Amino acid sequence: MRIGQGIDVHRFSDDPARELWLGLVHIEGETGLLGHSDADAATHALIDALLGAANLGDIGRHFPDTDAAFSGVASRVMLVEALRRVAAAGYRPISADVTIIAERPKLARYMPAMSEELSRATGCVVSVKATTAEGLGSLGRVEGIAATAVTLLEEMS
Repeated sequence: MRIGQGIDVHRFSDDPARELWLGLVHIEGETGLLGHSDADAATHALIDALLGAANLGDIGRHFPDTDAAFSGVASRVMLVEALRRVAAAGYRPISADVTIIAERPKLARYMPAMSEELSRATGCVVSVKATTAEGLGSLGRVEGIAATAVTLLEEMS
């Protein structure tokens, strides 16, 4: 078995038309995060955890922000490709846990859908939780959103 951890942070976009995606779920009525892709911090943290557990490096190695092919790409596409690479390395996910750190928006009503979407995509149970930064630092000032993830992989026979 292999354990991986990931973290991702994105600032809010100045473009009010940019959509907010977290955990493969569209968060309605909220301004999105700034990034080369859709900037889904929760899914990016999970991708980093998966790649790390398989000793494949990080999200930037596989999906660099200098590559135009990933401009505006949905994080679901990146997750599917990361899972393909993890499988090619001989592993499969058996459990994952994601924590989103955000003052806003309130995420409680979206977390079951995030868990369902991420679980469906990975083929394992993915728990999704949220917390705040209690008003501290850049996250507390609502400048962006961060996420952490931990995953457990097992070697395929």
